[in-house]
Amino acid sequence: MELKDHDLVEAVEIPGLLYAERPFLDPEGREVPGLHAVWITLNNPSQYNSYTTEMVKGVILGMRRASTDRAAVAVVFTGAGSKAFCTGGNTKEYAEYYAGRPEEYRQYMRLFNDMVSSILMCDKPVICRVNGMRIGGGQEIGMACDFSVAQDLALFGQAGPKHGSAPDGGSTDFLPLFVGIEAAMESCTICDPWTAHKAYRLGLLSKLVPALRVDGKFLPNPLAITDRWIDEMGQIVHGEPVEGEARAIAKKTLAGGEVDLSPLNEAVNSFVYRLAMTMPGCLSKTIESLRKHKLAHWDRNKESNRAWLGLNMMTEARAGFRAFNEGSRACREADFLLLRRRLAQGAVWGEELVDEILARAHGRS
Repeated sequence: MELKDHDLVEAVEIPGLLYAERPFLDPEGREVPGLHAVWITLNNPSQYNSYTTEMVKGVILGMRRASTDRAAVAVVFTGAGSKAFCTGGNTKEYAEYYAGRPEEYRQYMRLFNDMVSSILMCDKPVICRVNGMRIGGGQEIGMACDFSVAQDLALFGQAGPKHGSAPDGGSTDFLPLFVGIEAAMESCTICDPWTAHKAYRLGLLSKLVPALRVDGKFLPNPLAITDRWIDEMGQIVHGEPVEGEARAIAKKTLAGGEVDLSPLNEAVNSFVYRLAMTMPGCLSKTIESLRKHKLAHWDRNKESNRAWLGLNMMTEARAGFRAFNEGSRACREADFLLLRRRLAQGAVWGEELVDEILARAHGRS
């Protein structure tokens, strides 16, 4: 019998994106014939797997292609290397092309919204393999996935208000569903990153595995408190970063080891197998029903958020993305206090104001 082709377009290679069918393995590591997992990999490690416009298109096409793949058990969405899953949109592209072009960015946000929706509407379960930092838009597309399996050196968080944007590409919709409104509020506004252990404690992850190997043994992230410590205020601080002398010791431990993602790969393969050991139709219906909680917020807000994000490219985003792109490791942020003072004095947004707050922040005045 000849099967119908339900794909919309021919499969194409997209720069910065890898699409691969990987063997489906049983618990003993043996390949199961006739089935596979689809791996969609953001392949821009030199820029921490930040997604370009073309990569966004590739994710959309990849999720659609995986949906119609009859032999695919699940989709594994990940990044290249061990430093980052994804750090969001490509700030170089933002600063050099989209800044100051609100209608162009609005069109880009149509693609971004479609990328998030393609994950939420994929006909296969989607597992986010968190191989490193999941920050900004990376956090948003990660939360759109159905499950997250992470290595414990990863960091999680937002960057929007620090760099001239708002996390309205999914975090303001999804994060409160995972961690509650107070924790979501703190993450989205202050933008301090969470360790993977804190993210796991708060319910953001399905599974957490070690990645640091020292003298042949795997150790938990030495930069995070991995016991359920209680601070002087009686608060559980499990997952918080270590401080002071303990941090210096932790950094030495980290420098003396190597990152090994084999436990992460084993955990992901195990998750795929466990999903396969269910009735496929019932699994799909269950996932679709649970996704409705995310979709209720996402579908209600995505278009108004897209419009605002486009217009914001004329003001704070224009300054924030340029600050990141033109700054150094020492400072990639605008001069926030100067900006607040100038706006309080009645300054008008424009190139002069942007140059002023960037010059002061980067020590050029």
